[in-house]
Amino acid sequence: MLRLLWLIPAVPFASFTMLALFGPRISKKVAAVIGVASIAASAVISILITWKFLVSPPPGDSYTQVLWTWIDVAGFRPQIAFYLDALSLIMTLVVTFVSFLIHLYSAEFMIESEGYSRFFAYMNLFVASMVTLLLADNLLLLYLGWEGVGLCSYLLIGFWYTDPANGLAARKAFIVTRIGDTAMIIGLFLLFRHLGTLHIQELMHRAAEQWSAGSALPIAAAALLLGGAVGKSAQLPLQTWLPDAMLGPTPTSALIHAATMVTAGVYLIARTHVLFTLAPPVQFAVAVIGASTLVFAGFTALTQWDIKRVLAYSTISQIGYMFLAMGVGAWTAGIFHFMTHAFFKSLLFLAAGVVIDAMHEEHNIFKMGGLCKKLPLAFGVFLIAGCSLAGLPLITAGFYSKGLIVWEVWSSPQGNVILWLAGVVGVLLTALYIFRVIFLVFFGEAKASVTKRPGYKIQIPLVVLAVLSLVGGFVNLPPALGNEPLFTRLLDTALPPVEQGPFGPLTEMRSEGFLALAFLIGLGLAYLLYLRNRQWSDALTATRVGKALHEFWFADWGFDWCYDKLFVQPVLWFARIDKGDVVDAFYTGVADLNELLYRRLSLTENGQVRWYAASIAAGTVIFVAIVLFR
Repeated sequence: MLRLLWLIPAVPFASFTMLALFGPRISKKVAAVIGVASIAASAVISILITWKFLVSPPPGDSYTQVLWTWIDVAGFRPQIAFYLDALSLIMTLVVTFVSFLIHLYSAEFMIESEGYSRFFAYMNLFVASMVTLLLADNLLLLYLGWEGVGLCSYLLIGFWYTDPANGLAARKAFIVTRIGDTAMIIGLFLLFRHLGTLHIQELMHRAAEQWSAGSALPIAAAALLLGGAVGKSAQLPLQTWLPDAMLGPTPTSALIHAATMVTAGVYLIARTHVLFTLAPPVQFAVAVIGASTLVFAGFTALTQWDIKRVLAYSTISQIGYMFLAMGVGAWTAGIFHFMTHAFFKSLLFLAAGVVIDAMHEEHNIFKMGGLCKKLPLAFGVFLIAGCSLAGLPLITAGFYSKGLIVWEVWSSPQGNVILWLAGVVGVLLTALYIFRVIFLVFFGEAKASVTKRPGYKIQIPLVVLAVLSLVGGFVNLPPALGNEPLFTRLLDTALPPVEQGPFGPLTEMRSEGFLALAFLIGLGLAYLLYLRNRQWSDALTATRVGKALHEFWFADWGFDWCYDKLFVQPVLWFARIDKGDVVDAFYTGVADLNELLYRRLSLTENGQVRWYAASIAAGTVIFVAIVLFR
């Protein structure tokens, strides 16, 4: 069964090729069948391989499948090869299964859009690239998948390219993530130069043997890889591209924000964890970036009026939790939260798509209301996903994964009280902003009519993801709540367990209690400010301080303004003053010469057939003479 591993990326690559070549010539029904069935096949193969891996683990708890040698130059021999262990197994299973549900949803949701087959071609290529990234056994192949998801994000964010705003958002995503990608590729050069390989397992082994902890080389390598992770996962200070990505179709938002692109940075850090343990300052920086990002994005989400932008900042915040876990060595906790986040965040986006579609493409949460009775399914699943996102105690998946991260931030020797407090504050902010959306959208007075309701292709993914958002956390129960850490036991075969330091006055249950209290405070504040006494929230933003904070947070804390002044405007200024340089003059001269020749030759087109015949005859005589007398 493990020998079928290569099919997981190969099938969506093949369907992408078919849709790219024949998409315009086939019906929408055939395009949907090809697009959805290919991801379904990858998901089924992933499930079968997972079952085989769990029932009969391969020797060493890992399996390598070499297909062919990719490059062979002067001892540099990267291969097209896949590496399967517990980490890549879980990531691949979640990505393929959630992507299948999103594709099924898309078959109905995108049916009226132009470029239907093109959409599925891009989505299939996205999944194929992401799976390649996850299964790659060397960093060069991983980088191929890395750039593949970057390309697909550009294509999908700008899918409705006739709107200039969509094209701008796509270019912004492409350019901002290229900053991190540039750092990453420099890191790959450094690693190969000093360790002589890009094969991930061999690279980690050589790094542990040849480099001492805290030395310059591992710090430089880890910092460069962190740059790539920060860009792809939209963490501070490269988070600005992700909210604008909301201009793409809703299924694209679910795919990018839930299970694929934004989690690539988390996977990269986990896969190269040896380098980060050899670079303590960089690993601590990962924790600080994660803690800062989760709080920053939480405050920003509080001020957004676009339902999808609220969820976008929520994604930035939740990826921050994963970075926080990686930064304190809680590798398993970070991947556990990746899994639960894939369930509830994709559900939030898909449910939001139902609401937006039913409200005639309305995104403003303040123009919605009273939808709990008009869209009962969307309300139910959005409420479940929102509770899981905020960490409703005991019964939601998000409670268990987020609780594990916050506890291990406290208990790890690399954690501290400030990082732990950031995690707790993040729970309060999350409950506040997500229930703000729930109360404004689904409760209160209805402000618009609902004329469209979802069909079964949309309903099935919503229900399945709602179930997973509830029960997905039960695979890793803490000691006081069942003591069944099945997820942790599996990942311990691929990632080192978190170190345990002195607990101090806090126990795991007390930490969970603080999170439950933070959840309740956030819920209570959202109820008071946005359901019971709406005038209180208006009064807060009407004050000078409240208005200033609201505008500052709404504007992404000024990051876009700062980048525009520091980078965009200087480049545009230089382009304006440099547009008439000597290089341009040369090419302008070539163009002017072609135009001059065109105008002279066009004089021969005088409409007199005798001159045309004479010219043809003269040309023939000259050609024959050249051939005979040369």
